[in-house]
Amino acid sequence: MIGICIIEDLIDIQKGLQSIIESDRRFHLLKCFSNAEDAISELPLLKPDIVLTDINLPGKTGIECVSEIKAIVPEMLFIMFTIYEDNDQVFDALKAGSSGYILKNTSPEKIIEALVELHEGGSPMTPKIARKVLNTFNKNVNQQPVTDLLSKRELEVLDLLSKGFLYKEIADQLNISISTVKRHLNNIYSKLQVQNKIEAVNKLYNKNQG
Repeated sequence: MIGICIIEDLIDIQKGLQSIIESDRRFHLLKCFSNAEDAISELPLLKPDIVLTDINLPGKTGIECVSEIKAIVPEMLFIMFTIYEDNDQVFDALKAGSSGYILKNTSPEKIIEALVELHEGGSPMTPKIARKVLNTFNKNVNQQPVTDLLSKRELEVLDLLSKGFLYKEIADQLNISISTVKRHLNNIYSKLQVQNKIEAVNKLYNKNQG
């Protein structure tokens, strides 16, 4: 089961998210928080697979929470759940370490899809957010070869992925855990501004051919 925690100060929305998560047998809701401070204190002990967090919280923001937790538990995955879709908020969240960004008007079905996609190594974003990110970063990314954007280990992971290796096989080849493979893939998707492994592999080949 996929362990989930929620950080949301509006009780109605928190209960709505709780209902969505508890409706799917793949998820196990560990705890709900109403502020970032309590979450920062308890998340390293709870060790959820995914944290679904609002940005605008009383006290510390959701972005500050992501940044502080990622420094302690880098493998923990965060997805922002917010009304904000302006560029600054999006990019600040991604720079802090969030692996996904969805808006509060997202349907329950899409929320579930996003959580599963994130757990499987993707970086889910609502289409409008993804378009903003791509439009902003596309020019700079196109000017840099993939080999300059990724670390040596990330290139190794992407190379094995392009050869059809599964996550477990990549982990065995590189002598790392599956969760570390997924973390590298999340970083790859973020750096290359892609949404899935097919786009990442295509970008690798296109750059190499260019």
